[in-house]
Amino acid sequence: MENENVDILIIGAGPSGSVAAGYLQQQGAKIKVVEKQRFPRVVVGESLIPRVMDHFEEAGLLEALDSYGFEKKPGARFIRGEQQCVFDFSEKFGAGWDWTWQIPRADFDKAMTDELQRKGVDIAFETELLDVQFHGTDSISTIRDKSGKESTISAKFVIDCSGYGRVLPRLLKLEMPSKLDYHSAIFTHINDLRRPAGIEGTQISFDIIEREVWLWVIPFSNGNTSVGIVGPTDYINKLSETMDNKEAIQNAIQLSDHYVNRFQGLPYEFDPIRLTNYSVAVSQFHGPGYALTGNSTEFLDPVFSSGVCFATESGILAAKLAHRQLAGEQVDWDQEYSAYMQYGIEVFTTYVKEWYTGNLQELFYHQPENPEVKERICAVLAGYVWNKENPFVAKHHNIVKNMAYLIKQSSHS
Repeated sequence: MENENVDILIIGAGPSGSVAAGYLQQQGAKIKVVEKQRFPRVVVGESLIPRVMDHFEEAGLLEALDSYGFEKKPGARFIRGEQQCVFDFSEKFGAGWDWTWQIPRADFDKAMTDELQRKGVDIAFETELLDVQFHGTDSISTIRDKSGKESTISAKFVIDCSGYGRVLPRLLKLEMPSKLDYHSAIFTHINDLRRPAGIEGTQISFDIIEREVWLWVIPFSNGNTSVGIVGPTDYINKLSETMDNKEAIQNAIQLSDHYVNRFQGLPYEFDPIRLTNYSVAVSQFHGPGYALTGNSTEFLDPVFSSGVCFATESGILAAKLAHRQLAGEQVDWDQEYSAYMQYGIEVFTTYVKEWYTGNLQELFYHQPENPEVKERICAVLAGYVWNKENPFVAKHHNIVKNMAYLIKQSSHS
């Protein structure tokens, strides 16, 4: 059986794998990326947040991605009946990017891998990793390409960027249940033939149907719009008695006073996709010779679009630490990787939980608006969840709950 030797093997060519590969290529590391699927492919995670722009820049991908004309995302809108709360990323606490993109992931991920291949990165598409054996930090992985041919790859380090494939968590038995309640989603792309002119037509919006049920609307520059319904799994299952995804999406659109006239009866670009009980977790983020990134570690919930941000944050950090380790440095993976990533995940988990309790919604829709509070929440929604100068990061466990309590008390008095 043929064997290939590399410094670092990257599993998966999505956003996490792409930024890891882009960074390591610039450092001169010998890398190989194996990707089970063929690109382009449809996948969820189409709303980015500003923090990811730092990662694309560090990975040398920003300029190429910007040339594609993806829809710019300067903020986000949350609709609840007649109430609207709009966050503008240029009005946030602290430094950081004040815009990002809304992207059809099929096009976006292909754009990243095209640029990486143009730069000489070795990406093997339609290639599955079947097994990995670790000997200290060295490993031998068995892969199978699309023709059925098997071969091995010897690597000094493995970065798992396989997302929902969760390759190493499955092979090494690291999977754990999420701390979040069971939620599911159904989404598709709609040919947005009745798109209004101006900001109303292009603005990403979350339309709250019930406290735990909401519709996402993500317009793209290609004229299509991603529309998805999210809610407790039982609720999503009841949208169609026959579990028919098309019927479920149609029924979801009927529930939205704001969007029913815009989207009802329009053609779908592909059959709607259902994601059931999507939140996941793992027992550890790293081990001798490997690191898990992105959805290979934890996926929380799509409500604040944190998925791709955690993917790229962990992907580029794992790449930096692995490169340092291979250069002979001592790396404290527990502190520099696991503890760091876990902190950001905990901050976002608090906001997801407080969204579903209704406490965060109290803050969003309270009038008159408190600009200082809004700027600090906006920084969290922009992905700057490691900036402990922001009290809405440093005190995340209690601050939303306490402020919501005070608002409720004052409204009763």
